[in-house]
Amino acid sequence: MTTAPTAAGVPVTILSGFLGAGKTTLLNHILTNQSGVKTAVLVNEFGEIGIDNDLIVSTGEEMVELSNGCICCSINGELMDSVERILERPDPLDYIVVETTGLADPLPVAMTFLGSELRDQTRLDSIITLIDAENFEPSLLDSEVGRAQVIYGDILLLNKCDLVSEERLAQVEAELRAVKNDARILRSVKGDVPLALLLSVGLFESDKVATPIEDPSLDHSDCDHDHGHCSHEDDHSHGHDHSHGHSHSHDAHPDHLAIEGFTSLSFQSDGPFSLRKFQNFLDNQMPQEVFRAKGILWFNESERRHVFHLAGKRFSIDDTDWTGERKNQLVLIGRDIDHALLRQQLAACVAKDAGIGFG
Repeated sequence: MTTAPTAAGVPVTILSGFLGAGKTTLLNHILTNQSGVKTAVLVNEFGEIGIDNDLIVSTGEEMVELSNGCICCSINGELMDSVERILERPDPLDYIVVETTGLADPLPVAMTFLGSELRDQTRLDSIITLIDAENFEPSLLDSEVGRAQVIYGDILLLNKCDLVSEERLAQVEAELRAVKNDARILRSVKGDVPLALLLSVGLFESDKVATPIEDPSLDHSDCDHDHGHCSHEDDHSHGHDHSHGHSHSHDAHPDHLAIEGFTSLSFQSDGPFSLRKFQNFLDNQMPQEVFRAKGILWFNESERRHVFHLAGKRFSIDDTDWTGERKNQLVLIGRDIDHALLRQQLAACVAKDAGIGFG
């Protein structure tokens, strides 16, 4: 593992990439395989980010302590405030990793560290953008956010390489280099890359931000970015085949949503789903406009808690023990989706006489 760098300021790595590309899997890889480095990880809703259970030793209101000496911090407000709270802790940090949402342009996140008092206490080491080798589509680069994630990425990590052919990998790499001809591209399976190639690499160049790359699609002049809205996206892509093609994004930036048609739908029910009805929804009703879904599911036929993930063409349902109140909580994310129809279809999956709610 890399050791703490000697340059002034705590080094910061920003993890970017669209939903389902594998950011949280990479995060687990970093936390599990480093040694002797105290890292702070900033994400949203750390209770569901998929950090390995054996890493978590205690939970605080906004942070969890991890068994390897690291911290996982929940970003509930502005990113800058969260970083300052971590830096004020008595134990010194060696590294900070910020995991962005799937619809996060990494530039505003980088500016949080470059354009505030944080620049005296931290230094940007690199922006790592994960690319889903299986579900990547050229149309991804037509969106402002997708293009920005590639252009501002110091490292483009082509993930899920075990799921596609060498010909497909070469094609995706060529499409990425057409947007960024000097791209540093690494390949990975489940984010498994030697950490020396990812951390303390010193690849971030501040002049990229001081003089933004000339690309007419990356006009940030009208954007009012929320620097603190970070999220988690798991790479649980080895489940069943869900035969739809999907584009990608998330509801972190209302401005991009309004332009590009991305929305999210939240569904909750206090009663269980019928397993048969929910399976029918997945097989026959889930629209191709939904490219990402995740949630905690309760089935009438099971006493177990089921963790559901859909990314691209694959979905998985893994069971665990219930630790709290039983309920269904599901989020579907897509482009130009019919909210009313989806709500009706999900409500129909609830077992008879169960209460339902929508967000």
